[in-house]
Amino acid sequence: MEKVEHKTMRVNGINMHIAEMGQGPIVLFLHGFPELWYSWRHQMLFMAAHGYRVVAPDLRGFGDTTGAPKGDFTKFTTLHVVGDLVELLNIIATDQKVFLVGHDWGAMIAWAMCLYRPDKIKALVNMSVPFFPRNPIIRPIVALRAIYGDEYYIIRFQEPGEIEEEFAQIGTKTVLEKMLTIRDPEPLKLPKGKPFDDSPVILPPWLTEKDVDYYATKYEHTGFTGGLNYYRALDLNWELTAPWTGPKIEVPVKFIVGDLDLTYNSAGVKFYINKGGLKKNVPLLEDVVILKGVAHFLQQEKPDEVNEHIHVFFQSFSSSETSAL
Repeated sequence: MEKVEHKTMRVNGINMHIAEMGQGPIVLFLHGFPELWYSWRHQMLFMAAHGYRVVAPDLRGFGDTTGAPKGDFTKFTTLHVVGDLVELLNIIATDQKVFLVGHDWGAMIAWAMCLYRPDKIKALVNMSVPFFPRNPIIRPIVALRAIYGDEYYIIRFQEPGEIEEEFAQIGTKTVLEKMLTIRDPEPLKLPKGKPFDDSPVILPPWLTEKDVDYYATKYEHTGFTGGLNYYRALDLNWELTAPWTGPKIEVPVKFIVGDLDLTYNSAGVKFYINKGGLKKNVPLLEDVVILKGVAHFLQQEKPDEVNEHIHVFFQSFSSSETSAL
């Protein structure tokens, strides 16, 4: 990782930290919560070694990228975050489309980016969170509370400051260990006052003490509010994206998810992905990959498999361009 170059760039009114390496066509990696650019460490090394320029930012409010003053969650809509990334691409990828890879919240931002600015994207590999079109009838938080109840993690994240206080009592590193090692495919519930049980965390082979320490160092400095603000802006996203009710994702896509991922096991998602719903809304969906025995943080848990899936998919576009020339 010593070959990774770190930069801070001024985009869309914030200071964005990016990690990059390699030369060639650009691959932009978008992380989720509670993660950072570092979540893509395995993919960055692999893709850079195979002739790509890889760029992985800390998204708005995460790590070394600034967010909004006083934790204002209204500045964390998909329009804000996609705006950050479009301005970044205007600087580093003038007049060229890029390959895009997303996971978790990064996947949701990637879908939004393909919806708002498909002219910027050559192809997308998205992970864990499928594309769901905007439902004009019901707000997301109302729907999630009705299905999963008040202890569901997204509902628990809504009140500013509340879950942060509980996380502070537990300790940053312990919270990260608990969340990054979740393997229960059932809906994640965080009971009020005691979001996690007291059982000790045994780190899996794919997540080292050094990895957790890196995340913890950054989150101890920033706190969790930046990442939580993405969840708090869900209803505001719904309000602001009414003009995008109906359009499909018109970008070539490969979708990857683990069969133990809590998102894959959410209500109706397996049926939606496997029975044509996702393909209907993403017409250029070329492949769906279900990784057996793999949980949510798949790009860290199974880096070799994920690397190969990304490389083969993007290589097909690079090869076709070369043939056209």
